[in-house]
Amino acid sequence: MGILNKIFDLNKRELKRLDKLANEIEELAPDMERMTDEQLREKTEEFKARYQKGESLDDLLVEAFAVVREGARRVLGLYPYHVQLMGGISLHEGNISEMKTGEGKTLTATMPVYLNALSGKGVHVVTVNEYLASRDATEMGQLYEFLGLTVGLNLNSMSPEEKQEAYAADITYGTNNEFGFDYLRDNMVLYKEQKVQRPLYYAVIDEVDSILIDEARTPLIISGTAEKSTVLYIQANAFVRTLTRDVDYTYDEKTKGVMLTEEGISKAERAFGIDNLFDISHVSLNHHINQALRANVSMHLDVDYVVQDGEIVIVDQFTGRLMKGRRYSEGLHQAIEAKEGLEVQNESMTMATITFQNYFRMYEKLAGMTGTAKTEEEEFRNIYNMNVIVIPTNMPIIRDDRPDLIYASMEGKFRAVVEDIVERHQNGQPVLVGTVAIETSELISKLLSRKGVRHNVLNAKNHGREAEIIAEAGQKGAVTIATNMAGRGTDIKLGEGVKDLGGLAVIGTERHESRRIDNQLRGRSGRQGDPGVTQFYLSMEDELMRRFGSDNMKSMMERLGMDDSQPIQSKMVSKAVESAQKRVEGNNFDARKQLLQYDDVLRQQREIIYKQRDEVLESENLREIVEKMILSTIERNVMAHTPATEAEEDWNLNGIIDFVNANLLHEGDIVIDQLRGKESEEIIELIFAKVKERYDEKEAILTPEQMREFEKVIVLRSVDSKWIDHIDAMDQLRDGIHLRAYGQIDPLREYQHEGFAMFETMIASIEEEVSLYIMKAEIRSNLERQEVAKGQAVNPKEDGETVKKKPVVKKMDIGRNDPCFCGSGKKYKNCHGAGK
Repeated sequence: MGILNKIFDLNKRELKRLDKLANEIEELAPDMERMTDEQLREKTEEFKARYQKGESLDDLLVEAFAVVREGARRVLGLYPYHVQLMGGISLHEGNISEMKTGEGKTLTATMPVYLNALSGKGVHVVTVNEYLASRDATEMGQLYEFLGLTVGLNLNSMSPEEKQEAYAADITYGTNNEFGFDYLRDNMVLYKEQKVQRPLYYAVIDEVDSILIDEARTPLIISGTAEKSTVLYIQANAFVRTLTRDVDYTYDEKTKGVMLTEEGISKAERAFGIDNLFDISHVSLNHHINQALRANVSMHLDVDYVVQDGEIVIVDQFTGRLMKGRRYSEGLHQAIEAKEGLEVQNESMTMATITFQNYFRMYEKLAGMTGTAKTEEEEFRNIYNMNVIVIPTNMPIIRDDRPDLIYASMEGKFRAVVEDIVERHQNGQPVLVGTVAIETSELISKLLSRKGVRHNVLNAKNHGREAEIIAEAGQKGAVTIATNMAGRGTDIKLGEGVKDLGGLAVIGTERHESRRIDNQLRGRSGRQGDPGVTQFYLSMEDELMRRFGSDNMKSMMERLGMDDSQPIQSKMVSKAVESAQKRVEGNNFDARKQLLQYDDVLRQQREIIYKQRDEVLESENLREIVEKMILSTIERNVMAHTPATEAEEDWNLNGIIDFVNANLLHEGDIVIDQLRGKESEEIIELIFAKVKERYDEKEAILTPEQMREFEKVIVLRSVDSKWIDHIDAMDQLRDGIHLRAYGQIDPLREYQHEGFAMFETMIASIEEEVSLYIMKAEIRSNLERQEVAKGQAVNPKEDGETVKKKPVVKKMDIGRNDPCFCGSGKKYKNCHGAGK
């Protein structure tokens, strides 16, 4: 078996190889020590020159890591351990290094970051919040600057000029949200000089599981406002309040799905005075009722969201933090506002969107580090092509992880938790209590206050002092209550004499639906070989046990006549909990995979449009591109009027003439007699030749600069406005596509098929609009590129700063009696201004 294990255990083989390379780096230590600071710094230029001459980064690895190691000793007073060298090599190779809390991940990353920055292509270091980005950029920045590299910090509050400077640096620190939004904003700019990012080369993601897995279901969205009535939300909410569970609607706790019953549907039809709720004309009403149901039945105050300053603020279910500036989509946010009696805000319209999965997959090379990734290894491999390498700890872990204690009721569980905390507190042992929801942390806080135990509560409502509170959690007698992963990235250092008391005690008040997050909580204790103890308290009434635990376990406890003073501590129960967690993780993985499959449809389209936009911005002369658009518009129109299935005498040649007169040429430029007796191809050639003639005449009137800028203005405006409408339409399509499953049709295939058809229609529509304006519009000298809508990032950030608004759009300044801009010769009020 041992031999088989060796063959099959990839991790062991990898560690052996990394160990060998780490030894080679350590062998260079004496040479590096002998160098002066100046000589050490000169190595950077030497490496850059060798890379330019054709040596690969792999060739430079051993020496470069040795240089950073010596630099860290001189500048930071830190000397990377053997295991940190191993973790760094794994990061350079585009893998995930799983390193336990307190193993020095930040220092580990400096070596691969330095090595890859030598390429001159820019390295991004991605963190979960701006506090950590600023901290690491400042602390580790000293080391990079000592070695002659530049460091940039990309913050939400920066101007485009400051961002350009940050991205131009060799190494750029920032949050996942900011990097993603910058990418989207770069693809909405009107001049190529306004772009801030360089091509995406190498990213090292800190807390990679949080960013690539927990947040993978949250797309980044830049949205504009859609003018929609808010009255319907209030009416739907009032109606839903009159319904009774299990009579008018059913609720499934496992899937959190709410559905109207036949009785409920009849009630809705009577309430709104309609015959059939599922009639096509009532789609909007149906949608509003469904969202009102979701808001009232499956979304809970102080668990899923809180009300703050008259606004609904979402609570991140993974970190327990408030996410100001983020809104639920598809009208759910408005439905919750109606439920809580707040002012219902306008729905927004998506202008640009991307998921973290698709954003990070655009980097040439991606690496990450975290304390817990092994449980999601399959997902990392399948979606991001990254292996998880578990790096051994520098010192053996001596923490005592105790089996779960299971109580029959929640009341009994919380009583036991408080007794345990009080007892440890009296002995002076620091205690960190982990909770899943805000309300749990407030309940325990209340119970502790009654017992007179001083403590800190760290939840979404007060995360301003987060790092400070977490840092103090290891002091003698400290009691800290924290929702899930508050304070991620901050080490808990033990105070004096705490080791003798058994180290930090971590108490979990329930199991999270993800094993990874339980492991993160456990990993807060026992860092760097310190002692520690962890204990989870469960009850049969916990959500995880209710949703996935088996009923026979509860009846077994009742049969044995167990009351709340007697917990059961059994490996069997712990196994049952773990298998429930595996099931939830599997469901969540499927949900993320499905999101990615749907987003991949949009990704392919996004890449085509963004590439086309870049070509437009980069090109000096768009005439060739515009002519192709005009040609394809002519072809489409001629083919529609001259179908191969019809005899030539039945062709609608008048239709062709009408189209050409209205969209491309002056009346009389081409007459019907010129088309008779010609093949379709000849008709296309004739019209296209005439169009080119007119194009030349237009060019002759203007300066080349004016003509080229005119082309850019028209193409950019068309592409942007049609693309925004298309994204919005794809959103609507996706919302309704799942209903197709009832007709035995695969919704994803249908979405791909229809999405492709809609994309082709959009391309045709862009080409027609460009053809019309290029050929028909009169050109005025003061041309200016304009944004088609003003957008704002709907920011899924935890620190609540909303992104600065885009500049307001300049409206076209034209009087009602002026000639119309389209070149028809009519007054604006009688042409495009009619009815305005």
